[in-house]
Amino acid sequence: MVASTVASGDAPPHVVEDCRGVLRVLSDGTVVRSAEPLGGTEADVPADPSVEWKDAVYNAAQGLRLRVYKPAADAGKRKLPVVVYFHGGGFCIGSYAWPIFHAACSRLAAGLGAIVLSADYRLAPEHRLPAAIDDACAVLLWLRDEAGADPWLAEVADVSRVFVAGESAGGVLAHHMNVRFSGAPAALHPIRLRGFVMLMPFFTGSEPTPYELSCPDDAFLNRDMSGRYIRLCLPAGATADHPFLNPFAPDAPRLDRLDVGPTLVVVAWDDILRDRNVEYARRMAEMGKPVEVVEFPGQGHAFFSLRPWSEPVGELVRVVQQFMDKACSC
Repeated sequence: MVASTVASGDAPPHVVEDCRGVLRVLSDGTVVRSAEPLGGTEADVPADPSVEWKDAVYNAAQGLRLRVYKPAADAGKRKLPVVVYFHGGGFCIGSYAWPIFHAACSRLAAGLGAIVLSADYRLAPEHRLPAAIDDACAVLLWLRDEAGADPWLAEVADVSRVFVAGESAGGVLAHHMNVRFSGAPAALHPIRLRGFVMLMPFFTGSEPTPYELSCPDDAFLNRDMSGRYIRLCLPAGATADHPFLNPFAPDAPRLDRLDVGPTLVVVAWDDILRDRNVEYARRMAEMGKPVEVVEFPGQGHAFFSLRPWSEPVGELVRVVQQFMDKACSC
């Protein structure tokens, strides 16, 4: 258990925000984090044994780490594309070391035949946005600087074929990396970003969508939990229309004026975010941006990480592979 205090008050402390028991915020501002991961142990969600992995520090000052996955069968035989992946958790909970994310990324590495970098980032409410966005940028800069120095990357990684992917909050980070770097490729040279994969991105807005209004209370991500994440991760006093989470907010960067890379949006049809994800893809397409959308009927939010060995995830990996192949052929 880890606790920190971000504010103080006179009332006896009691829980005012609870994020799945993993994060609790008390009335005096104390933040209490559990060491127990969400979604089970490594025995419950085993990783792909054919994939090797190791940890590395990408920001020593902040104590931020990432995990590098390498398909053992391909080691040294050919150069592999690189997928930089960011986990979900509403910007408030989660770690690359959680077994569900570890298993999902090992399956991604094996299924795609790719190097996968799964990175942690600073979490709210101790570190509200844009901290996580800045950390995501730092991951790409670390890859740029370490591509020729890290033995695994130097041996196997093809940095001319790099993709940025993420689920939920991680999908929002993928969007911001697209906006930040697609129009300024020289900043990451010799890395070449080929595309962005957004799995059920955690986009928000003040006006509820039809599916947000009808979303069942027992859904993995419901209106209550979504609102809790929004309150905790955005700058104090911000609304769900803040451009950190709403890409079409009045103060958000004008996407119609920006260069963006090929983008794949994965929509879970039984997800509270369904309407916003579909709307994002539709509006991007209307602007003439290179966007594809794939819908998964019967699937709920975060099905990729919650059920990494399910058949729908197998199909998802195949969809991502096709997207990557197409993006690299251009």
